[in-house]
This record gives sequence, structure tokens and C-alpha cells, in this order.
Amino acid sequence: MQPSSSYDVIIVGAGPAGVFAAIELSRQAGLRVAILDKGPDIDQRQCPARQPGKKCRNCQPCAILTGWGGAGAFSDGKLTLSPAVGGHLNEILGEDRTASLIREVDETYLRFGEPRPIYGQRNDEIESLEKRAALSGLRVVSVPIRHIGTEHCVDTMRMMRDELLRRGVVIRTRTAVSRILTDDGHVAGVETGDGERIEGSAVIVAPGREGASWLKATARELGLSLARNPVDLGVRVELPATVLEPITRLVYESKFFYYSRAFDDQVRTFCMCPYGEVSTEFAGDVMTVNGHSFAHRRTANTNFAILVSKNFTEPFDDPIAYGKSIARLANLLSGGILVQRLGDLEAGRRTNSERLERSIVTPTLLSATPGDLNLVLPYRYVVNILEMLHALDEVAPGVASRHTLLYGVEAKFYSSRLRLTADLETEVEGLYACGDGAGVTRGLVQASASGLVAARAILQRHNGHPEEGS
Repeated sequence: MQPSSSYDVIIVGAGPAGVFAAIELSRQAGLRVAILDKGPDIDQRQCPARQPGKKCRNCQPCAILTGWGGAGAFSDGKLTLSPAVGGHLNEILGEDRTASLIREVDETYLRFGEPRPIYGQRNDEIESLEKRAALSGLRVVSVPIRHIGTEHCVDTMRMMRDELLRRGVVIRTRTAVSRILTDDGHVAGVETGDGERIEGSAVIVAPGREGASWLKATARELGLSLARNPVDLGVRVELPATVLEPITRLVYESKFFYYSRAFDDQVRTFCMCPYGEVSTEFAGDVMTVNGHSFAHRRTANTNFAILVSKNFTEPFDDPIAYGKSIARLANLLSGGILVQRLGDLEAGRRTNSERLERSIVTPTLLSATPGDLNLVLPYRYVVNILEMLHALDEVAPGVASRHTLLYGVEAKFYSSRLRLTADLETEVEGLYACGDGAGVTRGLVQASASGLVAARAILQRHNGHPEEGS
């Protein structure tokens, strides 16, 4: 289908939420659907930092976070198959409906890819792990996880794109949306960064975490109600894969939660990448650290994030700016990402090149600069992270080795949470918000599920049926 100036549905953002919304909408013949994304198509998403020995060039927009497939296309594709983690759909839809949507999402990913095993099914070994963790003040959340792998994520998103094109969906990459257009309380379309106005009877905004600041500004312009979400800040930990292998073979991505003795702050592990690589990404104008695992290519290391969650109260209402200021400081000191041995952090000294070479852990992010995270992270965060590492060491001896590497800064920015109906419709009629950018999900599966929710609500209204959430 050729591009038009008018559609039945416009989807802003081609990440998992937007793509799954389009898959659902395109089942109905004759419905005119367009997806707009400011990044490149999947085949043009090339990150210089992914090349051996190359540094991040601060491409705008970031090819890792934007473009067809969103940030999920270059994640390692962990499908968390439980309503208990990955977002707030439970609160909005109820556990039964969320669980049903998750099963649909899993089946769709399998349809567009090859079967992958499920980790984390409950057994005696997992129960033993939970008991050991509890003795160290840790809570383990064990949920079923299917691991696709980074290389298969790209293939899956490419196949979804091709299917949508065959169904007549218009896909416009490298097309930034600057404004949402309204008319008398109803959505009317969008305006692009080039000033093009595109009419739409319904609009789904799914800009992802990278678009969180844009969505917040858009919500304020439209007068939408917002609630603060926390900002998660911390480090990416890298250590020998053998240290955590007894755990990762059971649950693949172990999710540990801890409340620090010093400050009673929640600290958690996130995005465990067995035999994986540490990577970089750009969140607007700041570089942050991340990690991923391939399905078939292995390193000798495992990496994961330790994040401290912080909710702010009045008068401060910009947690994203706070998180970016800390990440920006790390960029200022290192030219990008800092790396430090745990032993040096605890000794109050900088890691230099000589000390890094003596580490038994070989860093997988070659562009990281040896430095001192004490000069970047607030004292409260450092104390919380150290407590968490030593608690984990009691469950998996070797985690708190002096050779363990810490990269900074890792940051997860969540959009201010919009006031939404059970159909994910905003206070503007016909305007829906879903995915991580809307502050309602935190991962591939629930983001994808939220796209289904919004799409079905639009179809019900389009076909003259009452909506479930009304």
C-alpha cells in the first residue's frame, strides 16, 4: 500500500508494542494502518560499537534503540512468560487476562521464529535456590523464560515486518513524530518532524523507553494526567560464567530482589546474560551500558545489571533528568562507559589499565575506560550495590570477587505513567498508549501484549461493538 495522508490507525513506534498492535489490526481487511518510527529499517540498523574495538559514535537516533523492532530487536530476546514481572498490566487488566495475552504473545513469537526451550520451570533445585537466597536476605522471583537470542530477535522482527507489508500495512521508518493532533477532545492525527500532517481516526503511541521524554512532553501539551515512575540506576556486573552457571542453567535469568540494610532501598538484578557480552546504547544524549546474549555464540563471561530503584517526591518531578545527569557524568569522565574492578571500588582507588590487565575477568566491552565509579554514583547507590553483591556472593560464591568488573552507568528510564483505561486509552478519545514508553510495561512480552490490548479496543470501536474497558 502506498503512503497516504490519512489512515484509520496511526502507530507511533515500531517496537514490540507497535508491531503487535499492527499484527492484530492488519487481520481486518480494508483497515488502513501505518507505522511511523524515527529510526531506520531493520536492515539498516547498524551500530558501529558492535564492531570489535570500535567505540560508540553517538549516532542520532541510536540504531540500537530506534528503528524497526525497537530496542527489542537488539535485545537478547528474553520472553518472560508470567504476569508477575515485566510491567503493570496485571494491575490494569487483572492476572487472568494478562496471563492469556502472554500466552498469545509467546505463540506469536514462536510462529515467526524457531522453537526455543523454556527455563525456570519449578522444581526441587529452584526451591533450594529460593531457600538459600532467603537466608541471605534475598528474594528470588522464578518465572518461566524463553530465550530467543540476539541474532534470532533480528530475524523474527524482519519476518514480522515482511508479513505486515504483505497485509498492506504502511511502514515509514526515519519518520519522527513531533506532535499529536487533536480536535475537540478527540485525536485527529500526527505531525512529523518535517511538518507533514497525517490524519488518523485512532493513534497508538508506543515510543519505547527512548521516547519517554517525548511522550512526557506530549502528555503535558495535551493536558494528560501523569504519575511519576521511578528511575533505576546502577551498574552492569561481569564475571566468569562458571560462577553463576549453577543458577543460570536452572532459570537462565535469575531475578533477585534485596532491601539494603543502610537505606532500606530496593535493589535488584536485571537482564542476566549468561555467556554474553556487555554493550552500549544511547538514551538521547547520554551513553549507558547494557548487555545481551546470543543463542549460539558464547563468551566466557556472564553479565547482569544491579539496579537501585528510586521514587522521588514533591517538589522534584523529573527522575529521567536525574538519571541522565549521573550517566552524563560517567560519559564526561570516561568519554563513554567506565569499568572498575570491585576490589578497587571497595579500596577507594581507581582502576587503571595495569590493574584491569591483572583481572582474571577479561572485559567484553573493549571500549570501556578504566576509572572510578565512586566519582560518578552517589554514595547511597554505591553502598546499596555493594550490599547486594555481597548478599549474592553468599548464594553464588565468587560474585563479590575483587576481580568482578563493574561498568557504569546502567540506567532504565521509565516514562511518567499516563492515566489509562483498561483498553489503554488516554483522556483524549481515540489516543492509546502502550509499551514501555507509556510507563505500563517493562519488557518484551508485556509490551507486545499491550499492543494487542490497544488494537482490539480500536477494532471493537471501529466495528461498532462496545469496548471491554468501557
